[in-house]
Amino acid sequence: MKRTAPRSTLRKIIKMHNPQLRLAANADLLVHLSFLLFLHRLADEARTNAFENKSKIIKPEHTIAAAKVILKKSRG
Repeated sequence: MKRTAPRSTLRKIIKMHNPQLRLAANADLLVHLSFLLFLHRLADEARTNAFENKSKIIKPEHTIAAAKVILKKSRG
């Protein structure tokens, strides 16, 4: 699998936000997977918004609205 960031960079970013964490060897893979799942969910929500607005193209406002829905669901 091609990585977008080196493992050490991901580990440094994670440690910077939460220094007391102990990271497993495959933590970067889990971060990558989580990112891909988020993008998939965002694309699905944006597609739904475009369909509801009878648009054949996913526009930026559909994606922004989808991000707000995802943020709202993750908080509540």
